[in-house]
Amino acid sequence: MSELPPPIKINPPLINSANPWASGDVDLERLYLCPSTGAVTTRTATLDGFKHDEDIHRYTFFDPSSSETSKSTNPTPQEASKAPAQKASLNTLGYSPYALIQYMQWIYKIYTTCSGTQPIKPFIISVTGTPTEVSECYTCIADYLSEYITAGHIYMEINLSCPNIPNKPPPAYSKDALVEYFRRLRFAMRDKLRPDLPRLPFGIKTPPYTHSSEYNELISALEEEGDQVSFITCTNTLGSCLVLSPEGDPVLPGNGIGGMAGAALHPLALGNVATIRRMLDERPSLKHITVIGIGGVEDEKGYKRMRAAGAGVVGVGTALGVKGVEVFEEIEKGLKGGW
Repeated sequence: MSELPPPIKINPPLINSANPWASGDVDLERLYLCPSTGAVTTRTATLDGFKHDEDIHRYTFFDPSSSETSKSTNPTPQEASKAPAQKASLNTLGYSPYALIQYMQWIYKIYTTCSGTQPIKPFIISVTGTPTEVSECYTCIADYLSEYITAGHIYMEINLSCPNIPNKPPPAYSKDALVEYFRRLRFAMRDKLRPDLPRLPFGIKTPPYTHSSEYNELISALEEEGDQVSFITCTNTLGSCLVLSPEGDPVLPGNGIGGMAGAALHPLALGNVATIRRMLDERPSLKHITVIGIGGVEDEKGYKRMRAAGAGVVGVGTALGVKGVEVFEEIEKGLKGGW
């Protein structure tokens, strides 16, 4: 394929990231009806649903200056808002317990019941799995939501960057692994048995890169087989992080080590966005790719920094868990129309 892939169109360029506060139908509808979001991202789904263990898969908020944490794990936004200095998060979560088909059904219902009340906005369906499973996800989405894909309202994000899955390092650190995903998706797009399927714009979600060799793996894979990628979401949480109680015990279950996000991740996320945007722009075949910047955005100042770093769209994760959907209206108000 030599033609450019379909672009993503998100206006305003402000969304939620794939996170636990976008897990269920109530979450998704609330985000969809929020007038300040330009699109809604689902929590990352698998074909059959992830085996969630409430005793293992938890999150907490913490103050990045003092490391003081939430009084309990999995606090609600109402609880978290009482400690506004706790702007960072740590989690030992996996993927959504709901299967992909459940998300597609919820999205279809939202479109058919809510779209008459406001302009329709896109959904970014976040998925993960093996290359074969992700290819199947592509076909399932293209089939089930074909009318909305044709209208430009459905995109697929491939999460290749979760740090919390035992014995499964994030594929986005490896050129060879990335190339295998891109090739499988190319086969899915060329499926001669389903010529009726619309073209589904897709992108990948990357981990926080910290070394030039990691960026080079990504860009090399894109140059070899990834010219059909429409967007890159960067970044996911930073793994191997730990917060301790005043007594020196892990706050989260087990050894307490998990993925960090929020304010503590913000400088690294900005660096990832700026570096990836620059490297894409240096290559004519990749300049079309939109960068979605995620990591530590909690207000209009963070939004502006992400845009200045090169993000075409800005996502919010931890701050959604701390403040609720009101964070998007707060950002829009602070921008005073200056998207």
